Amino acid sequence: MVKLVDRAKARAKRHARVRAKVSGTATCPRLNVFRSAKHIYAQVIDDVAGTTLCAASSMEKGFDGNGGNVEGAKKVGEMIAAACKAKGIEEVVFDRGGYVYHGRVQALAEGAREGGLKF
Repeated sequence: MVKLVDRAKARAKRHARVRAKVSGTATCPRLNVFRSAKHIYAQVIDDVAGTTLCAASSMEKGFDGNGGNVEGAKKVGEMIAAACKAKGIEEVVFDRGGYVYHGRVQALAEGAREGGLKF
């Protein structure tokens, strides 16, 4: 009998492994990514204080496009970079959330870099 892989459990293990190494501070917060089938979300988090400094997603009212593709993810990356600039954040550490750095996750990161974030 062949056992099926629980993809959510495997991603949770990868995410825990990444989070063991990556932590955000007030001077260099963590840029966290979550993707679902239809949308993509990004948060900038200060783990020391336990607060979310800014966030952007494809569900916001000002967003036009599809959050389930690469172009939408790049727009969300640019939106999070603009929100960080408004708060005075220039440097972050990237948390890919247990996802492979490919496709929408990579596009969000590139959009954030183009928007002026350094990581």
